[in-house]
Amino acid sequence: MKTIGIIANPASGKDIRRLVAHATVIDNYEKVNIVERIIAAAQEFGVEKIYIMPDTYEIGYKAVNNLCYLNQLKTDVEILKMPVTASFKDTFVATQKMGELKVGCIVSLGGDGTNRVIAKAINETPLLPISTGTNNVYPLMLEGTIAGIVAAVVASGKFDREIFCKKDKRIEIYREGQLVDIALIDAVVSKEKFIGTRAIWNISTITDIFVTRAHPKNIGFSSIVGYKYTLSEEEEGGIWVEIGESPERVLAPVAPGVVEEVGIKEFKKIDNDVDYVYEVKDTGTIALDGEREIIVKKGETLIFRISRKGPCRVNVTKTLEIAQQKGFFEKR
Repeated sequence: MKTIGIIANPASGKDIRRLVAHATVIDNYEKVNIVERIIAAAQEFGVEKIYIMPDTYEIGYKAVNNLCYLNQLKTDVEILKMPVTASFKDTFVATQKMGELKVGCIVSLGGDGTNRVIAKAINETPLLPISTGTNNVYPLMLEGTIAGIVAAVVASGKFDREIFCKKDKRIEIYREGQLVDIALIDAVVSKEKFIGTRAIWNISTITDIFVTRAHPKNIGFSSIVGYKYTLSEEEEGGIWVEIGESPERVLAPVAPGVVEEVGIKEFKKIDNDVDYVYEVKDTGTIALDGEREIIVKKGETLIFRISRKGPCRVNVTKTLEIAQQKGFFEKR
């Protein structure tokens, strides 16, 4: 059976950066519309069953009800049976369940933070991330209809997954030999001592940035690296920079609508699977993909490592081109 999963995070696109910056608000009504379009397109291209994560706003239920009302639902849609905690645990558990159900592709609606949680639970299932968050370096700005078509192609079983999927990089953080957490785009060391609202935006508190990719088109703290150095997701390795007072300075968009002047004190390229030993300078926190997650103490030693153990992310352009060349869209 050809199946896909949809994880729509109702909390994405709504954090404090709407108050301290100019971040876009993507409301849950629009997420319902996106899910409707994914379902409507995927079913036309052979998807026989769709699993959706439950949430407090009932995005999946509302999308199904709307399609039923319009008499446009043709495929079997199931909202996963699982407790709803209104926390990141819902995304984590839903990803695990979809893996157990062996869905052909997971479509996520969220930002870097949502996809970081998915990355902690996903195994080999292809991931197609759609941008509906704040820091959207990892997910794509992609219309829901196209996402549904791409997911259907991936889940069809007609193509070798390795043709249009590649394992992404991730940053692994170790303490005393144990993996503490991961990030997909950036890990930022901050002098902020508390997790608080999680979202990090104050550049004056930041001392170090680790990234898996860097480019001037990025938004968020990886852009600080990207306005000086370029590292693509296809290239191996990562980059570490120490920031602070320095004659070498860049202007970079650290949040939507917020451009800051930042000094770069030191820079180092980090190879894949090589331990970077880091001694914490000040008691504070580490933000992973834009959200403070780890409390650290001055003087303790951490290990940062770049690996290719991230999700198998779908290359949208390549998937559509291969499907077109192989006649997938031809009606017979």
